[in-house]
Amino acid sequence: MVDPGELAARLTTELDERLAAADAALASGFPGERPGRQPVHTVYVPADRYDAGLVPAYGAAALEVIDEHADAFGSLVADDDLVARVRGKLGAEPVEDLRVDFEDGYVGKSDEDETADVVRAATALAQSQQRGEAAPFGGIRIKCFEAPTRSRALRTLTAYVDTLVSAGGSLDGWVVTLPKVTSVDQVEAMVHVAEQLDVRFEVQVETPQSILGPDGTALVARMVHAGGDRITGLHYGTYDYSAFVGIAAAYQSMEHPVADHAKLVMQAAAAGTGVRLSDGSTNVLPVGSPDEVVAAWRNHHRLVRRSLEHGYYQGWDLHPAQLPTRYAATYAFYREGLGSALDRLRAYVGRVEGGIADEPATARALAAYVLRGLECGAVDEPEVVGGSGLDEAGLRVLARPRP
Repeated sequence: MVDPGELAARLTTELDERLAAADAALASGFPGERPGRQPVHTVYVPADRYDAGLVPAYGAAALEVIDEHADAFGSLVADDDLVARVRGKLGAEPVEDLRVDFEDGYVGKSDEDETADVVRAATALAQSQQRGEAAPFGGIRIKCFEAPTRSRALRTLTAYVDTLVSAGGSLDGWVVTLPKVTSVDQVEAMVHVAEQLDVRFEVQVETPQSILGPDGTALVARMVHAGGDRITGLHYGTYDYSAFVGIAAAYQSMEHPVADHAKLVMQAAAAGTGVRLSDGSTNVLPVGSPDEVVAAWRNHHRLVRRSLEHGYYQGWDLHPAQLPTRYAATYAFYREGLGSALDRLRAYVGRVEGGIADEPATARALAAYVLRGLECGAVDEPEVVGGSGLDEAGLRVLARPRP
């Protein structure tokens, strides 16, 4: 009989050779969670409305609407500590990610208008960065790569990057949003452009062709891998996608079944790749009468919470009055489960016997949950260290291991 140890050693060598290509493909294609912070939202601003003071102005406008409807906001949040945290966030960092929009939000403009707005907006961003008033993350949304708009998209992108850099601005934390993608070829083309400009990009999933290819495969998965290390995210486009699949305007929403289907496919396609996910927006804005503001707040608060529970930790905001409910819903999500998460992490790290025996994957999810809360300001490091024994660096090691 063959010695079991010798047999195991021989089989290990044989399988190492047999699976070498598969091992390399797994390590390359699924490197794990991307390091660094993910913003909780992306604020879209039409390019003609962007100026260097926009971020602090949005914070001031958001605080003003809270003050104007203080009782209603307090009733919605129902936690004085959360209200104080939201107010602090709006004063210190009201916008985490800002996208200057040259696509659907930028309408009725001539070619000459766009050329002028490119230079003006890029110069304004450089000024905002130099004054320390820019959002920590940013970028632009260009027009799509379909033939009619391709040239304009490329002229806008190249001129914006050149102007920003020439004006002393930085491309750190900066991405390009590529909308209405309909083929892997367009993603590969965007990789080529991104390499020429040394930028990164995100794909906006707004068409059914992005989700399901003509051969029946999940085309978005191929897009993720075609993007290589240049692609950073997949952003769901609520209204374009719904319209493309024939949903009547009155029923288009972030929670329609077609939206959930698309986002579930996106979620599976991006898992383990380091490509991050963002939900779309609601076009029901908190403006108008007090009743209209409060109704829109309740709707937005509910939708943000729903996205978080579904594993979408980022979403779009279109108006400064949406910022209070963005942060209120986000902070409540991270604070409500904080005590349990910290207890379970302490037990896992210390291997303490308890009522729940968490596996490494669950511990990783717990650490990621707490880390996201810490990064956005929902929780504070002293309470995390006191509750779990882990500081921010320890949470990062546990939450975002990479091969």
